[in-house]
Amino acid sequence: MYIASENRYDKMIYRRCGKSGLKLPVVSLGMWHNFGSSSPYERSRELLHTAFDLGITHFDLANNYGPVYGAAEQTFGRVLAQDLRPYRDELVISTKAGWDMWPGPYGDFGSKKYLIASLDQSLKRMGLDYVDIFYHHRPDPETPLEETMGALAQIVRQGKALYVGISNYPSALAAQAIDILNDLGVHCLIEQPSYNMFNRWIEDDGLLNTLGDRGVGAIAFSPLCQGLLTNRYLGGIPADSRAAGESVFLNADGVTPEKIEKARALGEIAKKRGQTLAQLALAWDLRDNRMTSVIIGASKPSQIIDCAGVIDNLSISQEELEQIEQILNN
Repeated sequence: MYIASENRYDKMIYRRCGKSGLKLPVVSLGMWHNFGSSSPYERSRELLHTAFDLGITHFDLANNYGPVYGAAEQTFGRVLAQDLRPYRDELVISTKAGWDMWPGPYGDFGSKKYLIASLDQSLKRMGLDYVDIFYHHRPDPETPLEETMGALAQIVRQGKALYVGISNYPSALAAQAIDILNDLGVHCLIEQPSYNMFNRWIEDDGLLNTLGDRGVGAIAFSPLCQGLLTNRYLGGIPADSRAAGESVFLNADGVTPEKIEKARALGEIAKKRGQTLAQLALAWDLRDNRMTSVIIGASKPSQIIDCAGVIDNLSISQEELEQIEQILNN
């Protein structure tokens, strides 16, 4: 029988999510990869145990995480039933809908029919009565924003989610979505954008200002740029790496000499700080307190342990920030 580490909350730092009552660990575990039907169950189970024992209480999923679609939620539901059920009230479980999930006109984007049906399916796969956070996963250019946000508000009123959020929304559209939810009497808890040293679109877009002004939290996905901001690719492309496989998110062409050179230089700064490159990259993402948390992925427990170690040195000096800028803009 699994028994969680007694001192797990001493191993993590928690930040308040915007102007809400909810705190999230600064490091959250995403189940985008390595929790689907192609991954051994016992390894997935070990990853979840490792995370929770380190005080990582937030687990981020989506309806189509796998492979196959739905498989990550099924895996999580199995571990929840087997090990984590006694700790349900200590967990923040999030899922999403907005990308393609099933064939036909009702299994994609942002209609009320899709979002409510998808969440019902997600709850069934995970064996839950409710999720803590439900996101609309991406903007829908055709469905009226009022319909999509209305569906999120209905989900909260039905008790199927405690909080709702948005993902991949640019600043102007995020402002509209948040304001619509406010008019419906439901607070938008959080936005989930991609953000890392090599992908800084939210800075030019002014997203953190928009969220901060409205009391909405932020949580970054891909903070390590699919592993490019770790030691993983510094010596070439490992045969068992994502870039060597068939991932549409990172392939060999994305592992450029320029990025590797920058990663090496950033690694030298990390070394002087007594950190790994991954820890520096996470600390950089978290340097602004408006960034509530970062979502890491992992295929090994050691990677989770490494990332959780960022809490030992979260502050970055102005001199270090200038050095990082010089490397990134070189």
